[in-house]
Amino acid sequence: MTTTQRTQTVHGTQRTQGTRGETRVQRVAVWVVSFVCFVSFVFAPQASVQTTGYGVIRGRVELRRVAAAAERRPGVADLGTPAAREVPDLRRSVVYLESAPRGAFEPNEGGRAVMDQRNETFVPHVLAIAIGTTVEFPNSDHFYHNVFSLSKTQRFDLGRYAAGHSRSVRFDRPGIVRVFCEIHSHMNAFILVFSHPFFALTDAEGRYRIGNVPAGTYNVIAWNEGTSSDPKSVAVPSGASAELDFLLR
Repeated sequence: MTTTQRTQTVHGTQRTQGTRGETRVQRVAVWVVSFVCFVSFVFAPQASVQTTGYGVIRGRVELRRVAAAAERRPGVADLGTPAAREVPDLRRSVVYLESAPRGAFEPNEGGRAVMDQRNETFVPHVLAIAIGTTVEFPNSDHFYHNVFSLSKTQRFDLGRYAAGHSRSVRFDRPGIVRVFCEIHSHMNAFILVFSHPFFALTDAEGRYRIGNVPAGTYNVIAWNEGTSSDPKSVAVPSGASAELDFLLR
């Protein structure tokens, strides 16, 4: 091998070693950048992650007329002084999404709710719950009650039980459940069971608010005493509110 050939070989080796060295440095740099990005993602403020991409639907449900309460049948206890009775609040409405957003959380282990029996009235008159919720039916009167329902969504008969006692029902199917008392025919109530969490009960003035709704376009329905509105479309912006009012009856 000539002197010129040895020099080229040496130079070629040096160039190869230099290239390998640069490759190792580049790999280390890429690893460092990737690690920094990972740490930044893991320890990013959670508030911004939770609020991004969600909005609120709010508005008011106006009733042209309020449904009439069922007439109370006089009993033996009414001979002399009529027993006290609460008037069911028939102004409360339920507003809900016609269908849940794709990939939305569907509850399967609901909590607990209460529908009291007080002064021959179910309190509240309307209850909105998610599937999996167990509803307690305490008897706060000084006489017997017998809570039952013949609704396809949930059929049950709790039998007669005295004051101070309570019985419960777990609701595992979505739908509307009409509740009655076998002893007092004027007692009735509604339980609306949903397979998603995007529903709200109006306040005394008809206002409602459905929060944590993924941004998008939805059909919304208002319900009151068995009457439902036509679906109304609303676009929910990210990080803001959409206004939607209803007129029923």
